[in-house]
Amino acid sequence: MENTSGLCVLWVILLFGCVIFSESKYIRYNTTSTIVPGKLNVHLVPHTHDDVGWLKTIDQYYVGSNNSIQGACVQNVLDSLVPALLADKNRKFIYVEQAFFQRWWREQSDDIQNIVKELVKSGQLEFINGGFCMHDEAATHYIDMIDQTTLGHQFLKEEFGVTPRIGWQIDPFGHSAVQAYLLGAEVGFDSLFFGRIDYQDRAKRKDEKTLEVVWRGSKSFGSSSQIFSGAFPENYEPPSNFYYEVNDNSPIVQDDVSLFDYNVPERVNEFVAAAISQANITRTNHVMWTMGTDFKYQYAQSWFRQMDKFIHYVNQDGRVHALYSTPSIYTDAKHATNEAWPIKTDDYFPYADRVNAYWTGYFTSRPALKGYVRLISGYYLAARQLEYFKGKSALGPKTDSLAEALAIAQHHDAVSGTEKQHVADDYAKRLSIGYTEAEKVVAESLACLTEGGTKTGCKNPQIKFQQCPLLNISYCPASEIDFSNGKNLVVVVYNPLGWKREDIIRIPVVNENVGVRDSSGKIVQSQLVPIPDVFLGLRNYHTVAYLGVSPTVKPKYWLVFPAAVPPLGFSTYYVSYAKNEATVSDRDAAYKSKNWSDAITVGPENLKLTYSVKERKLTEYINYRSKVKESVEQTYKFYAGREFDGQASGAYIFRPDGSPSPIKNSQSPLTVFRGPIVHEVHQQINSWIYQVLYNFIHIKERKKKTHKISRVRCHPLISYMSLGKDIRSK
Repeated sequence: MENTSGLCVLWVILLFGCVIFSESKYIRYNTTSTIVPGKLNVHLVPHTHDDVGWLKTIDQYYVGSNNSIQGACVQNVLDSLVPALLADKNRKFIYVEQAFFQRWWREQSDDIQNIVKELVKSGQLEFINGGFCMHDEAATHYIDMIDQTTLGHQFLKEEFGVTPRIGWQIDPFGHSAVQAYLLGAEVGFDSLFFGRIDYQDRAKRKDEKTLEVVWRGSKSFGSSSQIFSGAFPENYEPPSNFYYEVNDNSPIVQDDVSLFDYNVPERVNEFVAAAISQANITRTNHVMWTMGTDFKYQYAQSWFRQMDKFIHYVNQDGRVHALYSTPSIYTDAKHATNEAWPIKTDDYFPYADRVNAYWTGYFTSRPALKGYVRLISGYYLAARQLEYFKGKSALGPKTDSLAEALAIAQHHDAVSGTEKQHVADDYAKRLSIGYTEAEKVVAESLACLTEGGTKTGCKNPQIKFQQCPLLNISYCPASEIDFSNGKNLVVVVYNPLGWKREDIIRIPVVNENVGVRDSSGKIVQSQLVPIPDVFLGLRNYHTVAYLGVSPTVKPKYWLVFPAAVPPLGFSTYYVSYAKNEATVSDRDAAYKSKNWSDAITVGPENLKLTYSVKERKLTEYINYRSKVKESVEQTYKFYAGREFDGQASGAYIFRPDGSPSPIKNSQSPLTVFRGPIVHEVHQQINSWIYQVLYNFIHIKERKKKTHKISRVRCHPLISYMSLGKDIRSK
């Protein structure tokens, strides 16, 4: 026992001595560095780019699961960042994606939150861009871009009292002038930086030193809405050989002369060479190095340790000057030089990173998800208006979940369609969950409005509204009832737009004995359009897929009627049992008869469309009122993709093998439905394309008539149904 104890004591003494020896060799690096006039200043900007979904879902990226796909954990990034910044007050870091940061923030103790607030206040941690995600710029709607940016900025203002100064769109696949003026200058950003521009454009701009420009994105606003903008020399990563995530291959700065592989001179020389190379393609004596890339800084100290050394030894060398910086500091330095910058007025589209590699495939990738995002966006606009009218409840249903899901969906690997399938499913699932909660907000708010409740005086509305989100597959249980037993369907149509809307409402019904009246009891002209079997097949399949139930009834018709709705208001219509009020559409089915001429014309009143029966396609458009007559050619075509240099045409890159080939029409005849409100032409193109072209009339007051063509059913008008007794007396 004594011998063993003695050995333990000896071991402790030796260990302690080793620690003392190491401490005696510790080098304190001088990172206290500011801009030096007259020298080339290298602004080291530590950053991470954290996709809110791509190869993994947003949740998997945050917690670090499913690492067989990609080793990435944003939680680790933010956890390791705080102590790394505290270790040296000169270190800096920028963070972008608020969808991740807000999750992490909610998990932190008060002590950690206070520390982070101090880091933000001191300028060590800076939030740039500030949106929930780094949104796409090609497939998004500008309202959605504004909403997702606002969602992030509100949080930063409330929690930290800061507003981001810099636009940081480093990864989207090309850039829009709308981003420059609307989401840049108009937001109040001082500058906008990005990584992806066409490889030929980048090469030319390097030669001309025009990677950085003043971008006037709006022809209307001109110089009053412009922003300093810059494209990076080689995407948004560090110069080659300066990557310092754990296990990266770049050589570290080995500065302990007592160890082998001492390399300070070599590393400093390589740093200076890279800095001068970049200076040769930019204006002024300031260059920015983006020190980081996708999901880096999971162990932040590994990066900062090397940057500390570079700043220390490069500045001792004296040929160039290195400093910890941010895009804000860099922008201020650029402005201070009073340099004249070239003007940019158009887009940075399309983007290609090499020969025959144009990233235009994502303009149409995953069209179903794109359509769902756009549809939900319109619904969210209406839902939050109604939420405001009623008053937002802390306990009740809110639109917050839908706002966040919609914000995440604007990410440049979400609505763009470039994500993996399980990630696309995750985006759609979040939108659906958000919609379900917002649906309750809408139902309660509309009930309050229809009952005459006020923002403060409506707590428990008695009317219970149902909504029909699956109208696109002809499924609406609220309207698929037998009205002969005395029941009435109350249809409330809400208009979220700032101007009066007149449009067509379509709901499925089971028989023809129905009629429509407005809120004053006046008969509203209506029409019954037969529902083809092909629609019912889709309905039966998808109700099982979506809801897990099989429909118990079979609607026979679409009930179609015009609705007029005031701006930011609603109109009420009543559907009830009535004989011979709704006009059943005439059906000219086959046009197989030899008595038919080759051309058929459809369309109520002045607007006419002419079809060729022989060719089974639209050929002519006539507007008798404006005396416009134009030939129209409509065809469906497809591109065959090809592979080039190992890259095939796909979700990102559109690389066709020649011109598109037409899809031959099947021999199925045209089917035309005619009535007083709408004419429809149904056409089975092939086994997977079924086209319906609508030509409808709006009936206004004083018998004035206007005509519109629409090929879709989705309008800004949103229908809500309540099944119950007649409430017209209320």
